[in-house]
Amino acid sequence: MPLFMYGLSHKSAPLEVRERLAFDGQRVGPALADLRACAGVHEAALISTCNRTEVYTVLDAPSRSNVVPHWLADCRGVDPAWLSPYLYIHRDTEMVRHLLRVAPGLDSLVLGEPQICGQTKRAYTEAMNAGTLGQVLARLFQHAFAVSKQVRSETGIGANPVSVAFAAVSLARQILGDISGYTALLIGAGETMELTARHLYEQGMRRFIVANRNLQRARELASRYHGQAVDLAALPTHLEQADVVIASTGSQVPVLGKGSVEQAVRCRKRRPIFMVDIAVPRDIEPQVGELDDVYLYTVDDLQAVIQGNVRSRQDAAKHAEAIINLQVERFHQWLRSLDSVPVIRRYRERGIAHRDALLDRAKRRLRCGDDPEAVMECLAHTLTNRLMHEPTTRLREASQNGRADMLDNGRLLLGLDSRED
Repeated sequence: MPLFMYGLSHKSAPLEVRERLAFDGQRVGPALADLRACAGVHEAALISTCNRTEVYTVLDAPSRSNVVPHWLADCRGVDPAWLSPYLYIHRDTEMVRHLLRVAPGLDSLVLGEPQICGQTKRAYTEAMNAGTLGQVLARLFQHAFAVSKQVRSETGIGANPVSVAFAAVSLARQILGDISGYTALLIGAGETMELTARHLYEQGMRRFIVANRNLQRARELASRYHGQAVDLAALPTHLEQADVVIASTGSQVPVLGKGSVEQAVRCRKRRPIFMVDIAVPRDIEPQVGELDDVYLYTVDDLQAVIQGNVRSRQDAAKHAEAIINLQVERFHQWLRSLDSVPVIRRYRERGIAHRDALLDRAKRRLRCGDDPEAVMECLAHTLTNRLMHEPTTRLREASQNGRADMLDNGRLLLGLDSRED
């Protein structure tokens, strides 16, 4: 069965396109179930992050491949013709290679960033829970996790702290200089915000406000850095205290609007606010960037910072690509082995049927008082003849028909060394 993947990423689509195609966690399961119900789709998984949306499928025929982009466009409420220029497609070997590069961060905005492996594992779990993983995709994702671990342990791809969170903090230092005396407002309390808080703390920042819809999670993050936790609804009342605002939530709509920021700027008496919105879809209304004394950056604006940090990982990436090439072939060896499963099953079933029939006959003879040694000899002789009859008949016919190639294959298949002839 053919493997197909359709996707878009920071390489193929701008932020305003990516945010329209993003799936929040609650929508992934129902979306996968809907895709699995489409004609010709046997297996499906979906990776959706701030920098990519990718749909991995196993189809029953190549002619079904158009099902995926049309489903994606319909699911996100966009015109397929509008979406098409931003999509890329990988099939079979290239799909395998792509996922094996995605998991260790070789295809990320930040080369080698570690968060993508966790996001890939989450995609695997979501597909498993939705019941849309089968033998092939389950094996592929597990293989990708193992390869990611190998890449990170055998290369220096993750040696330096390079990530979107690190880039955001680096940009804050470039704009503001020494940040130790400033106050940070973190909007969100997920993995990216945890990493951001750690980088800010390492750079000397000691005053933190964490705003999150789940107040308990905000408290957990804030407590690690002796900060204050607030409910997301109270965000506008705390905004004026913030010199640095970094946002990353899973909201499908902005959580911070122009009016709230405008009011905060007035209260701050024109003291500037540095903001980085690393969420997709965006957490901060784009119009906020039009305000005086507000410096608003998005995830795409971090490219320049990231490129300066990524050079140290490029040599490690070359080694990682060699690992990927080898592991792509190993997965395809396993995939090709699936073709033999039905043949092996039928051959074993035939052998077991012969065994059971002859064993029943032998037991009946023993119950009738026949000599046990004679019964065992008859069982062994008859079973051997039945198992060998079909292969020897085919080999004899091949010889009579001049099929030397079949004879050679027979020797290989039966484990016979030609030197023993």
